[in-house]
Amino acid sequence: MKVLLSWLNEYGDFADPTDDDAVQRLADTMTALGLAVEDIDRVGATVDGVVSARVLRLEQHPDAAKVQRVYVDAGDGSERHVWCGAFNMQVGDVVPLATLGTTMPNGMTIERRGILGIDSEGMLCAADELGLGTDHSGILILPADTELGVPYGEVLGIRPDVLFDLDLTRNRPDCWGYVGIARDVAAQMGIEFRPPTPPEPEWGPERTAPVELVSGDRCGRFTSVVMSGVEVGPSPDWMQRRLLAAGMRPISNVVDASNYVTLELNQPTHAYDLETLGGGGFRIRVASEGEQMVTLDGETRTLTEADVLICDADDVPIGIGGVMGGLDSEISDTTTVVAHEIAWFTPLTVLQTSSRLGLRTEASARYERGCDPYIIDTAHARFAELLGETCPNLVVHAGKADERGPGLPPQERSTELRISEVNRVLGTELTADDLPPLLDPIGFTVSGSGDTRTVAIPSWRPDSTEEIDVIEEVARHYGYERVGKTVPKSTVHGALSVKQQRRRLLREVLLGLGISEAMPNPFLAPDTLAKAGLDGPTISITNPLVVEESVLRTSLRPGLLEAIAYNESHRATGVKLFEIGHVYPPGSGELPDEYEALCVVLAGEEAPAAMAVWREIATALGVGARVDQGRVPAGLHATRSATLQAGKDPTGAVGEVDPAVLQRFEVTERVAILELDLDEVLGREPKPAQWKPVSKYPSSDLDLAFILSDDVPAEKLEKAIRQGAGALLVDIELFDVFRGESLGDGRRSLAYRVRLQADDRNLTDADIAEVRRGAVAAATKLGAELRG
Repeated sequence: MKVLLSWLNEYGDFADPTDDDAVQRLADTMTALGLAVEDIDRVGATVDGVVSARVLRLEQHPDAAKVQRVYVDAGDGSERHVWCGAFNMQVGDVVPLATLGTTMPNGMTIERRGILGIDSEGMLCAADELGLGTDHSGILILPADTELGVPYGEVLGIRPDVLFDLDLTRNRPDCWGYVGIARDVAAQMGIEFRPPTPPEPEWGPERTAPVELVSGDRCGRFTSVVMSGVEVGPSPDWMQRRLLAAGMRPISNVVDASNYVTLELNQPTHAYDLETLGGGGFRIRVASEGEQMVTLDGETRTLTEADVLICDADDVPIGIGGVMGGLDSEISDTTTVVAHEIAWFTPLTVLQTSSRLGLRTEASARYERGCDPYIIDTAHARFAELLGETCPNLVVHAGKADERGPGLPPQERSTELRISEVNRVLGTELTADDLPPLLDPIGFTVSGSGDTRTVAIPSWRPDSTEEIDVIEEVARHYGYERVGKTVPKSTVHGALSVKQQRRRLLREVLLGLGISEAMPNPFLAPDTLAKAGLDGPTISITNPLVVEESVLRTSLRPGLLEAIAYNESHRATGVKLFEIGHVYPPGSGELPDEYEALCVVLAGEEAPAAMAVWREIATALGVGARVDQGRVPAGLHATRSATLQAGKDPTGAVGEVDPAVLQRFEVTERVAILELDLDEVLGREPKPAQWKPVSKYPSSDLDLAFILSDDVPAEKLEKAIRQGAGALLVDIELFDVFRGESLGDGRRSLAYRVRLQADDRNLTDADIAEVRRGAVAAATKLGAELRG
């Protein structure tokens, strides 16, 4: 919110705009109160060299249709000739003259410039050329009695000023108005707070714009006051300058007075032309589903039953409650009688309507945070006071309509405040008698005696409802810097959980194997999972940032395959990546079956490489799993992949990616893959690590090749060889797979290298022969034939 210091000073003597130290103290005070000052701008500077001058005569040159010759007197007794493209001035008018040598805000320097061979000795200025608004329709006309040769800033009362840019939080709705800020700051600085006190209107003859409140649960209060004698025109210069500084464009005296009250009292208001108001009154109801209306910005809005409409007495919509008025309700130049409306809407209703329509206005920003429903009478009077400055014949008619509904909050609220609770929460040593000086100045009136006091909560603070809210007010005005810091004490020292420790160990193992961690996007395009061979239901994002990222991943595999494809497209082959992250398969209830997973992809490698990674992980984490080649997960190579089975449930998969999947991702290398359910793996109780001595005796290798039917998994044959070889076996590796006509259909040859080693001796030929016999016998029981 933009806060102009000269405007704020009307409610208290806060700081001199020319005193830098005082301005900084004020900014620090507001920040300390939670009204964070993000920026401080110096405003009100005028253009040196622009002075008042009187128009002496006007001449139209016969060869210059778009400009006229203006002769002016700047008070020095000499006549100056100026070419001017505006025609709104008359002889005797006083206008701002930029003299020769003046540098304008746009950087242009005023010099002698000739038209048709006749020099111009200066420039007459429009309002926007002096930074006084956006009006460029003509030359700015100064008061007729203005002294000549005087800087225009003195004529218009422009003074150096300061503009604060405040970052207001949602829990301070009162500070969306100048009065709320002034009240808070005055209490903190210990200065007199002077809120606006408009006089009671001199009520004219009774004239009413009646109100029918149909939806009183969403519009708790709706009022209207009829005012006649309105003369629509520009608002006073001082008001226009303040509205411009606050970021509002001056429109007319009626609209500007309404906006001024909004900024000052945090109470949006709206004036309707009573002569064009159907039925001469108002009807407040919820919209019908699909009902439409055109708002002030010219847009057609489609409404729902959640929206509140302000209608005329004929039930024609003329405004969206708490958000924006209708296009047909605008004040026009011919308006003479207005129905001034002020209402209070349920904050949630306004928030939902404003958000759904994408329509954020000054009114909605205040209503959705919470306005004071009991400042409405003051706001009516203030509007009349301001409008009366430009409408000397203004009449405020008796017969105000004031309808209230069940949604209106009570005016009087209170809570009990215990000094023991204040000190417990804040860590202070205050007494109960310290509370009134801190709370009374901001409207939280303290009453009672003893250590528990009753605090009346003001109506302009809808954010405060309970004792803890009042304690926050005590903290703000006592001073957060005085509260100090306390560190909670605990006998329990922070430490990583067992699962966190095991996850770190897993990362260390993978990084030690030379595999890099990747972090692909968890959001995927709808067809990416199918491209990876993972068909099935998914969870779609309701409002994705881009259509290509509208589905939650059910596997880590697609993101890593895309990473491999990207690397290969940049001539980086053989990459090895892993990711630890969450996946989101749909569940049976409202939430997905979310779990943490690991995926390892090794480009340019085959299935045994993935098995080697699994063995390293299993050894480090003390877990194990059965390799079930009879169950191949979708998207993996049908004969080179298997499911890792731990008990009844699968714990992962190992093998190679299906060549068809690789082709769809435009990957030409073979890709070994390992996938694990980390919730299951990391949550499993690890097997105790067993120490094994390192043998100092040499090892011997034994190569064995067996012919085996295709329907018998290699994993079973390897297990049989391990059991038959006995304790001397230290490693086994499948190094060759062969299929050919000599073996027959449905059969292949599996060649293993068996490494043998003893802890206490050198191996003999007899030892190796014994191992060979045991391994062959075990393989034969499985149906394998030793290949010669």
